[in-house]
Amino acid sequence: MDKIIWIALALLSGAFLPIQAGLNTKLGKALASPVYASMFSFIVGAAGLITYIILTRQTISWAGIKDAPGYVWIGGLLGAFYVTVIILAFPKLGPGLTFGLVVAGQMTVSILLEHFNILVAQQNSISFMKVLGVLLVVAGVIIIRQF
Repeated sequence: MDKIIWIALALLSGAFLPIQAGLNTKLGKALASPVYASMFSFIVGAAGLITYIILTRQTISWAGIKDAPGYVWIGGLLGAFYVTVIILAFPKLGPGLTFGLVVAGQMTVSILLEHFNILVAQQNSISFMKVLGVLLVVAGVIIIRQF
């Protein structure tokens, strides 16, 4: 049952991405700056997380902050890059093509990370079926673009 809940939450979070992109794009137009829209999106998100942390009395390992390798902090920069690119690409490509390409990129890098055992819990080798899955997503992106 626990896995079903996580599957539903993952699907829901993916469903929210095009909505977030549309809202952030509108904010970027209102502010006349996609970069400021991205920044304000992160500020609102941070405020929401701080509120959640306070209300649920979350704890933190302060030693863990000190012991974490330096490269883990790049995640925030990657998030900012992603949100900003989506704000710029969404009105030019549309939601279908934008997120088809996002999913194709995610799947490609995911199978490479699993194959080379980088940043993952367990290694999983690349297989024909995984490559086929990515190719089918890419084919879907091409179909979306053509029709």
